[in-house]
Amino acid sequence: MSGQAKAFRPEPGALTRWLILGIVGLVFLVPIVAMGEFTLRRGLEGGYDFSRWIAVFSGGLTGEYKGVLTALGNSVVLAIVTVAVMLVILVPTMILVQLKFSYLRRAMEFLCLLPITIPAIVLVVGLAPVYSVIAKMFGSGVWTLSFAYGIIVLPYAYRAIQANLSAIDVVTLSEAARSLGAGWLTVLVRVLLPNLRRGILSASFISVAVVLGEYTIAALLNRINLQTALVIVSKSDPFVAVIFALLALVFAFFLLLAIGRVGAPRRSRREPAASITAPAAVTPSGASS
Repeated sequence: MSGQAKAFRPEPGALTRWLILGIVGLVFLVPIVAMGEFTLRRGLEGGYDFSRWIAVFSGGLTGEYKGVLTALGNSVVLAIVTVAVMLVILVPTMILVQLKFSYLRRAMEFLCLLPITIPAIVLVVGLAPVYSVIAKMFGSGVWTLSFAYGIIVLPYAYRAIQANLSAIDVVTLSEAARSLGAGWLTVLVRVLLPNLRRGILSASFISVAVVLGEYTIAALLNRINLQTALVIVSKSDPFVAVIFALLALVFAFFLLLAIGRVGAPRRSRREPAASITAPAAVTPSGASS
């Protein structure tokens, strides 16, 4: 009976895992390869060359194509500001709810996951009057889109941080630090945030990927980011637009790899040699037995 239980494996075998990975990879790889082949075409004359790729990486793009580089800079600024706004507001709020107001956890989860159920075009209808006020107060710079992007990245960031937050005992850590004389700011910065590093980094990477791929809100609010610039360029030169789209996909792919790397458990080289020794028993008189 023990041999049968030992042989039972709830997870799929190595062959099954590689087969699933190969099928999923093929589904994603075929359109990417097609995009790459499209960018190498020489047009009506036939054949392939790398002239467009060379122009992109050598700075040979002029005129309207330089707008893509400007839009890329705008998207990078948006990603940085969005991550900063998201972390400053979301992380302390989640920690506070976990420590003091646990009865609000369900309500907060519902509010944080709500934006994923609302189409972006519906969000824009509600945000348009708000942005008319924001334009009067802060101007109409593209960075103001980070307030709207902070809403659409909220579900992804919440899930990433909450998974890490549920894996540690926040109450015990904070009470232990407070009993040693640490203030709440010290508890947050030096005790809790280092333990939430993986969740925070994962939330940041996912937020950057979402911001770089967002189009609807920027287009309807008349702001220029990477995706809106690619649509404009694609009307005159679809080849260059596809090249930048491929580069954005590659960047998002490496972000996902970074998330997996950050989330993977660390294995210490000294782990096999490490041993836990039981403490010596202490008699009521204080002498070790």
